Amino acid sequence: MTSQRTHRVPVVLVTGFLGAGKTTLLNHLLTNSRGVRIGVVVNDFGSVNVDALSVAGQVDSMLSLENGCLCCAVDASGLDRMLGRLTDPSAGLDLIVVEASGLAEPRSMVRLVLASSDPHVEYGGLIELVDAAEFPAPRVRHPELDEHLRMADLVVLNKTDRAGDDVLPLVRELADGAPVVATTHGRVDPELLFDRIRDPDTGPRQLSFDDLRAECGAGQDHHDHPHAAYDSLTVTTGALHPRRLATFLQGRPAGLYRMKGTVYFGVPNHWQKYELHTVGGYVRLRRTRWDPGEQRCTRLVLIGAGIDAEALRTALESCAEPDPAGLAEQDMVPILRYLES
Repeated sequence: MTSQRTHRVPVVLVTGFLGAGKTTLLNHLLTNSRGVRIGVVVNDFGSVNVDALSVAGQVDSMLSLENGCLCCAVDASGLDRMLGRLTDPSAGLDLIVVEASGLAEPRSMVRLVLASSDPHVEYGGLIELVDAAEFPAPRVRHPELDEHLRMADLVVLNKTDRAGDDVLPLVRELADGAPVVATTHGRVDPELLFDRIRDPDTGPRQLSFDDLRAECGAGQDHHDHPHAAYDSLTVTTGALHPRRLATFLQGRPAGLYRMKGTVYFGVPNHWQKYELHTVGGYVRLRRTRWDPGEQRCTRLVLIGAGIDAEALRTALESCAEPDPAGLAEQDMVPILRYLES
């Protein structure tokens, strides 16, 4: 049976040690949202929530957890209660960003989002911000920061204009295959983190002039501002062999952050359209219906940093199955683990 499409709101977790630039990144995303409606949850242990004050004028809806912490919620139902009014379809939000306290434990936060029973919650990824200028010192005092890097779906190395040349290679090594983007002032293209209403580019993408003008003001000289770039690739092909796709998903290459789009298998009794969504190690497939007259094919967008676009294209196209009608029901078994119930 084909399941009904459910309105889902990605929940993106932004973590990082104190002073790494989380609020700066959040303000940049809000300034450059380009019509994407963003809700924000801000954690702050102080009596005056300075972070909330800095974003309140730009956000569509906000929850402020003063003197509290999202990762201290007892269970996923606690998270569901907190986010319920933001994920409700009536709120009209496209994205929720949780700016965690610098003292938050990322693993607990990820578990809460993944365990959520709210049908409107979609895991949008864990972003770990790193202060490139100060990273060596807090790393000595807080060795758990190494584990936080390995846990992240995306690492943003901020303040690179004030860091030595050895910091980026070290962070990439500690990130253990997670994509690492280097930037200053939290300037990361929002398209890396969430969808805009436009066709994706097929090559390297950097912040546009409009992005920079909105943030810095028109007429300023931007020649000395480095901006984090990402790579985007679109692959269109026919039916995929489910076992070969499962092998690809299990061994996704380093640097690949997100995959999204539609998959066609063509296996007898599995002719439905499948929506694929991946963030880091998270994979979800959802059954839906083909629109009348819609071409039955696979179309996927792959987004990451430092990826080999042509190698990815070749790997995905090698998953194609020229004779899907000859596949058997059991060929779908490796895929079913990713399928929503």
